[in-house]
Amino acid sequence: MKKKNDFRREPLTDTQLLMTITICIFVAMYLMAMILLGGGFLHAQQVFDMLNDNASLIIVSCGLTIVMIGGGIDISVGAVTSLVVMSCVLYLNAGGNIFVSVLIALGIGLAFGLVHGFLISYLEIQPFIVTLAGMFFARGMTTILSVNPQKAEHEGFKALRDVKIEIPWLGYTAKNGNLIPARMELGVVVAIACLILIFILLQFLRLGRNFYAMGGNQQSALMLGINVKKTRFMSYVISGLLSGISGYVFLMHTGAGNATNAAGMEMNAIASSIIGGTLLTGGVGNVIGTFFGTLTLTTIKKIVVSSGLNQPWWQSITTGGMLCFFILLQSVVLGRRAKKKKA
Repeated sequence: MKKKNDFRREPLTDTQLLMTITICIFVAMYLMAMILLGGGFLHAQQVFDMLNDNASLIIVSCGLTIVMIGGGIDISVGAVTSLVVMSCVLYLNAGGNIFVSVLIALGIGLAFGLVHGFLISYLEIQPFIVTLAGMFFARGMTTILSVNPQKAEHEGFKALRDVKIEIPWLGYTAKNGNLIPARMELGVVVAIACLILIFILLQFLRLGRNFYAMGGNQQSALMLGINVKKTRFMSYVISGLLSGISGYVFLMHTGAGNATNAAGMEMNAIASSIIGGTLLTGGVGNVIGTFFGTLTLTTIKKIVVSSGLNQPWWQSITTGGMLCFFILLQSVVLGRRAKKKKA
């Protein structure tokens, strides 16, 4: 027979604990919005709208989560996304092929990831400086391509963009009695697929475990035989590749390119990762938490708008307040856990 102590549950890791807190806060916040505000929050389409609007942000945040778990930072992701959008829309309007446009998006993102990874990992230049330079370069290239907004006129692309996945049983009945099904864009499917793949990478593959080991303690990772330079290099390559995918998903959602596309996306991605339980110091984080971090960030913005505070600065203020709250919460929770371990 097994002893009673054999059935003791293993305590949650820091990553699992912070992710659980984020999910609980999101659920509580959304339920509060349903009860107090009602309206669109009572329909499943509200959640799908949040996913449709933020599919590209989810993808970018997944890449940034990997970089932050490894103890790095990448502030160029928004600019790379913007460059991908403008490059693809101009190529498509010139009569290009949809498949080739996807390859262009992946190629641009991969190129930035390779350059950033090489400079940071093998030349040991500070990540903030390298990715800041990458951000300025990508923004400049986007402006060179076109200062004016460009709308995608490619018929095949417009047909692809208009494809919606309908879920009738999650729809709602309008005032005129018509059933309006819940609709989800193809970009959401891409975002969920990326989320699942990155989750598998981090949880079940050796490279993912190396990211955590490198971010937790680089010297310990070296002593364990982990090639830290190669691991850090791969984190930026993956982040760059996901930025390329994000750019194409962004284009599928908006159908247009602009020099100011995805402005501030890198800050929202960092905020989503932190709210989701990823530590800036590295070693702790999970893309599922990042996913709910993105939804939490979007929900608080929608609550602000639904409350009648339509001015854009209110959203910035609430985002800053939410970010400070989660950083403080992480410090308190992990601090108390560390004291218990010492005791």
